[in-house]
Amino acid sequence: MNAILGVIGGSGVYDLPGLEGVRDETTASPWGTPSGPLRRGRIGATEVVFLARHGAGHRLSPSDVDYRANLDALKRAGVTHLVALSACGSFREDLAPGLCVTPDQYVDRTHRRPSSFFGAGCVAHVAFAEPTSPLLRARLNAAAAAEGVACRDGGTYLCIEGPQFSTRAESLAARAQGFDLVGMTAMPEAKLAREAEIPYATLALVTDYDCWHDGHAAVDVAAVVATLRANAANAARVIARLARDFPADPPPCPSGAETALDGAVMTAPSARDPALLGRLDAVAGRVLPRG
Repeated sequence: MNAILGVIGGSGVYDLPGLEGVRDETTASPWGTPSGPLRRGRIGATEVVFLARHGAGHRLSPSDVDYRANLDALKRAGVTHLVALSACGSFREDLAPGLCVTPDQYVDRTHRRPSSFFGAGCVAHVAFAEPTSPLLRARLNAAAAAEGVACRDGGTYLCIEGPQFSTRAESLAARAQGFDLVGMTAMPEAKLAREAEIPYATLALVTDYDCWHDGHAAVDVAAVVATLRANAANAARVIARLARDFPADPPPCPSGAETALDGAVMTAPSARDPALLGRLDAVAGRVLPRG
């Protein structure tokens, strides 16, 4: 089966330039309403499916995005690898606004968002020590280098609930803890991608220094948007190069993402809720056959 590259556009990225043969698909999900239609097309020989995380016109806040519906819809669309774009603040002097970063770790401090497809009636625990795909990150970094876009590999992304930006005390505390980036959307998105057995990576677009830096004004929407314009253009170039160079049959992810559900389901077959199994048909159908 050929690879299908999924791309989730974050703040400032509501379309994907260079996508050819575009058609919009409305995909129903038993988990809720996705952020918008899936835009399917090709870049080079690679099939690409794009979804704007915040919807047309940026109508959804990070807390209002239905992450389960989005990941379920992408899984139903056949997406095999997923890159998520995310505007972020930086806790490090050397991760300056305008830079791209491919973090390899996340810390989840969200509290309003359903973070699993599983629960009462079908319990599962997936391994998540390595939450991103190292091969996908390597391909992103290679694409950035080929396009002359500055990109750093690795780092820890702190995901906060928002929609407010951090207080100065929170920003200083996170910096002291050694976190590298702060954003509002990687969680539970990365967790759900793992449960859906889709290799996942974030292309973080640094827009500001949050509010810890004495030499820079505290972050606000105007500053973020101004930096996002340049970042979005760079991100589009990186994604286009990634897609053009993407192998039709990539090797398995070393993180085990494609087989994350092997041995993860704890609930005995006789105790599983048929209604929940029906909702899990796309996400977990490989390991939870019905009937």
